[in-house]
Amino acid sequence: MHLKSRFAGPWADPEQLHSVKTGEWRYQRPITKVGKCCQCGTCYLFCPTGCVTNRGDHFAADLEYCKGCGLCAKLCPVSAIMVVREEK
Repeated sequence: MHLKSRFAGPWADPEQLHSVKTGEWRYQRPITKVGKCCQCGTCYLFCPTGCVTNRGDHFAADLEYCKGCGLCAKLCPVSAIMVVREEK
């Protein structure tokens, strides 16, 4: 089955996915404690916006796209991510 839209299937085109910088919407942001991160990738897998990236020695959210939901901090098995109030 071929869908007649700019999307080739159930997933959006990766170029279109990050076209709106949604980081301006948040009131809190995640901070990763680099030394405590065990690189399990749980935050990467469950991030609803897909903004968590592997930085080599830890995972961290791209704050231009992070909405501040705090799901990454709640799911981190070693509590390496904490959520702090956003200062504008």
